[in-house]
Formats: sequence, C-alpha cells, structure tokens
Amino acid sequence: MTYATDRLSPDKVKLGVCCTLWWNDDFPTIDAGISFDQAVSDMALAGFQGCSIGHKYPSDATELMAALNLRGLRVSEPWTSTYFTINNMRQKTIAAFEETLAHIKALGGTELVVAEFGASSHLLPVDVFANRPVFTDSQWDALTSGLDELGKIACSAGMKLSYHHHMGTGVMTRADIDRLMASTDPDLVHLLLDTGHMAFAGDDPLDLARAYADRIGHVHLKSIRPEVVRRVREEGRTFQESIELGVFTVPGDGAIDFRPILEVLATAQYEGWLVVEAEQDPNKAIPLEYAKKARAYLADVLGW
Repeated sequence: MTYATDRLSPDKVKLGVCCTLWWNDDFPTIDAGISFDQAVSDMALAGFQGCSIGHKYPSDATELMAALNLRGLRVSEPWTSTYFTINNMRQKTIAAFEETLAHIKALGGTELVVAEFGASSHLLPVDVFANRPVFTDSQWDALTSGLDELGKIACSAGMKLSYHHHMGTGVMTRADIDRLMASTDPDLVHLLLDTGHMAFAGDDPLDLARAYADRIGHVHLKSIRPEVVRRVREEGRTFQESIELGVFTVPGDGAIDFRPILEVLATAQYEGWLVVEAEQDPNKAIPLEYAKKARAYLADVLGW
C-alpha cells in the first residue's frame, strides 16, 4: 500500500507528547517520583516539539515558558474538564474554561481540549464499562449547547476547541461521538481523535478518522494491548486498574496500526498537533524509553 504521510510534513504538523508517560494526573499514586524538570528534558531528548500540561508543571506562565523554551518545547494543549450534564455547574464550567484559556494564551498556545466528566465512572473504584453514564436527552442538550458556547469563546480569542472522547464518560463510544458531532457546530467544536480510547471502548479508530477527517482538530496517538482490554471487560476492572495493568501503550507498540490512520489525516490535509500519549505506570514502563520508541516509530512512518 502507498501512503501519503509525506504530506504530514513538519511545516504542517507538530509532534508532541503527553506527560502521562511520566506520571498520571488523574491518579497521583501512579507516580515514580519523576520531577517536572526531568520529564520535559526527557521529552526534548526524545525529539518532541511540544507537550501537554500536567499537575507538576509550574503554575506561573513566565516560569513555565522559560523552562520549555530552554528545551525547545511548546505547549500542545491544556485540559479542561466540563460538567454541563450535572446540576448547577454550567457557569462554573465556563469560568474554569476561561481561566484555562487565559493561561494557555499566555503560554503562546492555540489549542484547547475539553471532555465532559459529569457522572463519569473513570475516576471511581468501579467497573469502567458497566458504570459509565448514559445521558438523557436533556443532558445531551445541556452538553452540546455548552460546548457550542465554549467554542464561541475560544474562537473569539483566536483559539481552537477540540472535544476528547474518553473511557468511562458519557461520550465514550462511536455512537456517542456521532451524536455529539451531529449536535454541535462544526465551526466551533472540533473532534480530538484519541486512537487508544476509541479502541479501548470497542470501536475502530480508523473508521472514526475516516468519518470525521475534516473535523479533527487535535490528535492523541496511543495504542492498546487487546489482552488487557479483554481482562478489564471480563473482570469488571476500574479505569485506574486498566492503566496499572498496561491497557495503553505508545505507537510502535501494542495492536494499532497507525499508518492508515495517518494516511487519512494526510489525505484530509490535517494541520496541527500529533501528540503521543500512553497512560502507563512509570514504575513499569520507563518513560524515556517509551517516548523514544514512539518517536522512532513516527520517524519511520512520517519520514522525519
């Protein structure tokens, strides 16, 4: 098969890496004691151009910019959780989003990533599949209208908003994503394609990429280990246990073939971030080793 990944050139896409290789922001006990300075140095050493923001990062924008500039890194995205589907949280969600927007703008970033965590099971000590929320029509209306409002705020600030589908949430499966995409303004709300979360949920990330190629605004590249997915389903494991068991890994490892996915993005003339991500236990998976493995794989696929 001939691939067109040469069209995903360095002048069109940037390669980033999430700090979840070094520690976990959702579950602070998944940590090997790696400092912020070591993590961002590893990112630069592995050959990445940018990174997500995590809880160990300096909160002061000037201090953070200095540390990243020293290593030739940029911020690929911040994360903001939304809570439109639960009571009395709309204005608080919007206020938190605006605070994040101001911070990322001060850092020179242009991307904003959100996910709805109202009633999510992913942080709870429960079966991540059996207990994820299923939204009512009124909750869907609250979510999609809220996302459109956040999209307007982002656009007015010259920023782009992308929605992150996520395990254990009300927007987890392909059917959920289809409904969200159909119910939001395509000029305001883009899709964050997360290959690992889509495959873990039981759907095909390649089909998702094909369906929404022109609406993808941000990309998280991570793979899965199918034997761990099966165990999680059969044993009713939590999301935290899934991570600790090694359900996710980086491109170049695991079961997902990223070449056709990147071909779809190339054909759609995607421009933006390709961000390597794998929530792993750094006590078991040496972060720099896996970051370099992912970067070498992408170099082989992309040609740079």
